[in-house]
Amino acid sequence: MTTADWRPEGWLDDATLAAVRRQLPIVYVDAVPVRVDDSGDVVAVGLLLRMVDGRMTRALVSGRVLYHERVRDALLRHIEKDLGPVALPQVPSSPQPFTVAEYLPTPGVTPYHDPRQHAVSLAYVVPVAGDCQPQQDAIDLAWITPEEACGDEVQLEMSGGHGYLLRQAMAHVGRLP
Repeated sequence: MTTADWRPEGWLDDATLAAVRRQLPIVYVDAVPVRVDDSGDVVAVGLLLRMVDGRMTRALVSGRVLYHERVRDALLRHIEKDLGPVALPQVPSSPQPFTVAEYLPTPGVTPYHDPRQHAVSLAYVVPVAGDCQPQQDAIDLAWITPEEACGDEVQLEMSGGHGYLLRQAMAHVGRLP
């Protein structure tokens, strides 16, 4: 096996992933990183700034669940990948999603759209207590109030249904304005 052929266990090469995406729904996790006060109330939401299709967009932490990977481990892996190794996420011992988002390649069928695939995503609000820094393809990380996150300006900066999912998350934690 050459270095170019090596990939983590459960990771598909690009050609195989493309073939699978044309035939099966893929399981994902979406995480809404939040800061909470001493009483557990959400006081800030962390949104990533990314370049997508030539335009700047705001995004949530999101990614695939690998074969033989627990959902909680996928959440931790993607939070670390996007927010850094010292984000200190507080994933509950028995993670219960606040919703299930179904991303379809056909726009308008659901509020969620992913032109690459049909993906079923378990969505979580995850408090983070550590130092978060944008990683990988993220350009920036902004902490904003729940009210700002649900406002029209920020919602217009989000794509693929992440704005809708963010509003659902804030409603779930009692912070929808």
